[in-house]
Amino acid sequence: MIKVLFICHGNICRSPMAEFILKDMVSKRGIADQFEIASAATSTEEIWNGTGNPIYPPAQAELRKHGIGKTPYTDFSEKRAKQVTKEDYRYYDYLLCADANNIKNTIRITGQDVDSKIKLLLDFSTDTKRKGRSISDPWYSGRFDETYEDVVAGCEGLLAHLKETGQI
Repeated sequence: MIKVLFICHGNICRSPMAEFILKDMVSKRGIADQFEIASAATSTEEIWNGTGNPIYPPAQAELRKHGIGKTPYTDFSEKRAKQVTKEDYRYYDYLLCADANNIKNTIRITGQDVDSKIKLLLDFSTDTKRKGRSISDPWYSGRFDETYEDVVAGCEGLLAHLKETGQI
């Protein structure tokens, strides 16, 4: 079982988009049973009295535009923001962040990355324009389409890496 946790600042745009895009990809490839996929935030800004906010409506619309959310496995209607924990570091194999600040803040929460589990999602991209860069933040840009494209590039690269290394 490959356990992947996507991380962004609030867990309402980039990381839940990545969670459900990867779920859609592995489901369509028939390998969903080999994965556990989730997402979390580095902040508590979208969590009130212990309850997280749902995925931001424009992010939901972008996922729906691509047919994501129609199956029980990719249904994001109950997804709520949650914060990454120290225990998440021990549990997940990959903690994939949307940007460098997310890496810094994840390490602040989980402790040092002694097992090299914390990376940028786009570190896996095979697109040289995207490799090692931050995922476009639609909270500021309003460009959920660009975020979707960045996440797809990162997730495709992650799956290629897992295949190349014999993990899937």
